[in-house]
Amino acid sequence: MAATLSRMAERSLPPMTPADIARQVVVEELDLSADGRLAVVVRRSIRRGRYVSHLYGVPIDGLRVGRPRRLTDGPVRDTRPRLSSDGRTVAFVRSDPYDDDAPGQLATTSIDGGRVRLRPPRRHGAIGDLAWSPDGRRLAFTAEVDPPRFLVGKVPPVDRRPARDDADEAPLGRHIRRVDWRWDGEGHRDRWSHLFVVERGGLGRPRQVTRGDWGVEHISWHPDGRTIAFTADRGESPDLHPRPTIWAVDIGGGSTEPPDPREVLAPAGWAMHPAYSPDGRWLAAIGVLAAEPLDDVSPGILLGAADGAGPPRALAPDLDRPIGNWADSDLTGWMVDGRHGPLWRGVDEIVATVSDRGRSLPASFRLDATTGRPAKVPVPLPRDQPTPWAESVVQSIAVPAPGTVGPIVALATDGTDGLEVVTLDEREPGPKPRWGGRTSFGTAWQRRFAPILMRRVDAPGPSGPIETWIASPSGAGTAPLPTVVDVHGGPLGAWAPTPHVEVLLLASAGYRVVLPNIRGSATYGRDWIRPQLGDWGGVDAADVHAALDHVIGLGLADPERLGILGLSYGGFMVHWLVGTTDRFRAAVSENGVTNQVSDWANSDSGPEYDRASLLGDPFSPAGVEKLWRQSPLRNVAAVRTPLLMLQAEADLRCPPQDNEQFFVALRHLGRTVEYVLYPEESHVYGSSGRPDRRIDRNERILDWFGRYLR
Repeated sequence: MAATLSRMAERSLPPMTPADIARQVVVEELDLSADGRLAVVVRRSIRRGRYVSHLYGVPIDGLRVGRPRRLTDGPVRDTRPRLSSDGRTVAFVRSDPYDDDAPGQLATTSIDGGRVRLRPPRRHGAIGDLAWSPDGRRLAFTAEVDPPRFLVGKVPPVDRRPARDDADEAPLGRHIRRVDWRWDGEGHRDRWSHLFVVERGGLGRPRQVTRGDWGVEHISWHPDGRTIAFTADRGESPDLHPRPTIWAVDIGGGSTEPPDPREVLAPAGWAMHPAYSPDGRWLAAIGVLAAEPLDDVSPGILLGAADGAGPPRALAPDLDRPIGNWADSDLTGWMVDGRHGPLWRGVDEIVATVSDRGRSLPASFRLDATTGRPAKVPVPLPRDQPTPWAESVVQSIAVPAPGTVGPIVALATDGTDGLEVVTLDEREPGPKPRWGGRTSFGTAWQRRFAPILMRRVDAPGPSGPIETWIASPSGAGTAPLPTVVDVHGGPLGAWAPTPHVEVLLLASAGYRVVLPNIRGSATYGRDWIRPQLGDWGGVDAADVHAALDHVIGLGLADPERLGILGLSYGGFMVHWLVGTTDRFRAAVSENGVTNQVSDWANSDSGPEYDRASLLGDPFSPAGVEKLWRQSPLRNVAAVRTPLLMLQAEADLRCPPQDNEQFFVALRHLGRTVEYVLYPEESHVYGSSGRPDRRIDRNERILDWFGRYLR
């Protein structure tokens, strides 16, 4: 009886529509007090057509999670919360959601509800990372500084905005001598970010610690409070051969000029996100040991001596799974990067997030505190435990200070729900970890709508089973429905049990959505990625067909009403498949790839991206032929499928100039094609762009498939 009432309640709820994007809430950032008793998170929502975000305190009592309490308010964007060592003060960055040109300000407030103290930017611009000193008396941060890298002519100082009547005045020019002058989501990289320290708990005057023609990110204090480690790329030609490594600088005190930084963790490959061990003896980071790695090499946990003596080693050299969250879902937020470790829980244990088969979960890495050698293989959270969290995507993790007993605290999804604050104690007695409490203030907005159903199947493929998710309308049953194949980006992305908003909308509109993790998808190991390198449109296309054939064979998809959708590499796959098959009745590509030859240089990351993925290069006829062989433009004359092309106008990853080649060619061929440009937006605008543009995008997707699949 209860199950029947539950199904009736689900049917009584309305389906989600594109306009409901304005209701979306994401809990997307996390920090934890040293005693493990208070988590501070960022809750993002939409107000008056813009994103606003506020800080919330969430009490943690063992595995129990208390009721969230708002710490900040108003029409603001509060981000990057960092709790002081005593847990009484939170530092963060405050910006104006209605003025994109205004730089964010360093801010602090008491967790007891005190007033917010703002520090106007002086001698610095946009703020990046934040970190408190171990004693809580100083705050380190990274921020953009003068001099400009490329700007020429009269340039206002970095901390001074142009006068209102000159706000739209462009610089005289950019004198560019390196190929890293642009980056998607940032635009022109006119200034480097460097390291600053503020005395007196953030109330003093910021002191710039580093300088030079290079940038600083990912800062970490040494336990003695006298040294800061950070990520920087200071190679001879970092724009041509990027290789970030870990550096350290002794910050001194007062007006003392700090010495030059020294490199302390330098694998042949790369390293980022440093973290000192509690005794200051070791330095851990995320990185790769091998020089110039290809895309089939997963980044792992590296460990080296904190003083830089000796080469670093991998803590789990045979893991073959990437550190961090590599699963695709915008229910986890795209506004900021998650925090995935390495985090020290003692001198002999590191916790980090590991992605495996489209899920991302915490894992424990043990080491010998004396030698730094691995003590045992990493222990991940088992997926087969009897709890819905086994199908989780973890976006951020935090642990109490070393020596403090307390659970891991995480931002994690629950099936088709978005992120909530959850607790995990995998050190409880017994064979398996157990999840504790959770909040509900991040996903309450989803309770307004009828849920969708997610089913996992293993589709037989040419190289083995293809793990595939099938999203269906609630109560759809097993009858064949019009079906859309959605191809993820990357190609090193991976579909997860938690879907994209676009999947919620398509399933709510009556479609099945097929989400295959084809060869090339990360989180399945090197052997699953390697065959796709240098073979775009080959093994990957075969896997898309195989997954779709399997769903049709199950009787779930109508073979006469098939569509295809994809962003970035997924957009490439859309362009490739409509040029090599007529099985789809409609297609939607977004920020895709059409001409690998031109995109090698047009993309902000083209040369290094193409090297690591073995796509080819323009330095020889053979290299150009390889690029062209993997270009959908070569098949454009064969396209008969109605195609909607969506494009972010400010996308530097897959720029408009590339996709316009496909559109112009199709128009000259008289094919059914439409092209929509969204001004000012970058690559993942569909998830993090201006809300009204996200709504318009999804309305157009539903309308296009409605025309041809209904």
